Amino acid sequence: MTQTRRLTVAQATIAFLGAQYSERDGVEHKLFAGAFGIFGHGNVAGLGQALLQAELEDPDLLPYVLGRNEQAMVHSAVAYARQKDRLQTWAVTTSVGPGATNMVTGAALATINRLPVLLLPADTFADRSASPLLQELELPQSGDVTVNDTFRAVSRYFDRVWRPEQLPSALLAAMRVLTDPAETGAVTICFPQDVQAQAHDWPVELFEKRVWHVARPAPERSLVDVAAEAIRSARRPVLVAGGGVHYSQATGALAAFSEATGIPVGQSQAGKGTLVYDHPQCLGAIGSTGTTAANAIARDADLVIGVGTRYSDFTTASRTAFQAEGVRFVNVNVAAIDSVKQSGLAITADARETLDALRVALDGHRVDDAYV
Repeated sequence: MTQTRRLTVAQATIAFLGAQYSERDGVEHKLFAGAFGIFGHGNVAGLGQALLQAELEDPDLLPYVLGRNEQAMVHSAVAYARQKDRLQTWAVTTSVGPGATNMVTGAALATINRLPVLLLPADTFADRSASPLLQELELPQSGDVTVNDTFRAVSRYFDRVWRPEQLPSALLAAMRVLTDPAETGAVTICFPQDVQAQAHDWPVELFEKRVWHVARPAPERSLVDVAAEAIRSARRPVLVAGGGVHYSQATGALAAFSEATGIPVGQSQAGKGTLVYDHPQCLGAIGSTGTTAANAIARDADLVIGVGTRYSDFTTASRTAFQAEGVRFVNVNVAAIDSVKQSGLAITADARETLDALRVALDGHRVDDAYV
């Protein structure tokens, strides 16, 4: 017979989150450093009580930090995830209504920039016994839509737990997205306030330590060869380093590649610091807010190697930065939606693995010293 543990939905959620870990290259991290929260109508008697109980019984399980503004909590969680190379983040819980919708801008930021954050907004009563709630959205054409549905468009994964039995599948799906470097972003799980307090018998396995492996997809050998040939044939190549270089922990690989080949490196806003400022191959920022040197090299480049960049308008100066006739692109990105941009050669793979593979494939090749 399966051993069970009786907890409310809110208690089960906190116990589960505290047992989740990420792992890459054999190094484990607690997936959630803690939980930000502002308690009020909809979450104080559910997730709020569960967080307090966890803090009293096991302070290290999921430390709680009181927020003062919902949007600021999400931005703080996203910034933390960025500094942790997307291997660790925070959960954020709010009250129902405006407390929840105040998080929408932060959710959009996270999803657009491929940064993980878990949002746990309270929601209206699943059984509708108390409707309409304070500031509940009442639509004449629909009875199952709440203000939390605004998160659908800005979340990489969205779910609403209408019944306790739905919680395990929702949580597991959320962890899958949060730890996938190609799919990550804001994950939103809505909790109707009555469901939060409902007790259920959960299998104890749900609360055991679970380690989520963060993969490093290797580049296809044939694509590395094609990219290497394109680089060899280029007279004025430039590399654009984006935030993906940081998230892949590929700064060392980037330095080794640029030093071996002599190819100059411009940096997107998210890629700032991928090469130290005084590195011989570092051009600094590129694009709309770029340096004179970086944009001069970009303007005349006949090959652009994008590594871990999504080619935002600031990076490409609204598609005016790269002006050479016939300019070609080689794009290295773990996300296929980014690697196919600029009609380039798409290498959908890990930045560090690909830079190392290209350096080996280009052994002995170096740009003309007169180029830069």
